[in-house]
Amino acid sequence: MSAASVADVHLLAISGSLRRGSVNTALLRAARELAGDGVEVTRYPLDDVPMFDADVEAAGLPAEVAALRAAAADADGLLLASPEYNWSVSGVLKNAIDWLSRPPEPPINGKPTALLSGAGGGGGKRSQQHLRDVLGHNEVDVLERSVQIAGAGDHVDDGRLVTDEHREEVGRLVAELAARVRERRG
Repeated sequence: MSAASVADVHLLAISGSLRRGSVNTALLRAARELAGDGVEVTRYPLDDVPMFDADVEAAGLPAEVAALRAAAADADGLLLASPEYNWSVSGVLKNAIDWLSRPPEPPINGKPTALLSGAGGGGGKRSQQHLRDVLGHNEVDVLERSVQIAGAGDHVDDGRLVTDEHREEVGRLVAELAARVRERRG
């Protein structure tokens, strides 16, 4: 996005991996780099978000959770990048969704969302299916198209997605998500 352009679509990017060298975080970096004019992608780290606990919630939201919920509420759409751990969603991403799915006014309800995964042989297919199931609870508007990169570590160098084919996939996904946001605005 050029410095002169003003973003009309704000996407919150959340990686389900805490690793410094995460390929899923690299996918979100690529999304930010490839976002077209008028689209801003902001990554939200989950390092400090505590585990969901209803007793903690009842006593008052921790500041880290309140900040995550505010960021999700302010975003027009979500980009969720999940590795595949034991054929499912990573615990850190599921935990964030647990916090974001709670009343009052869950900030992910109906939110346009796109999924990306960099994983082993299946590219995160199982993780994404489970993620769709979890997000269904809040009727999140998940795009049918997603990005699944098998052997993703072979396509990332120094924290950057380098394979042109996969960069094009990520760029198309971000453009489709931005179009969905704009379409829903009418």
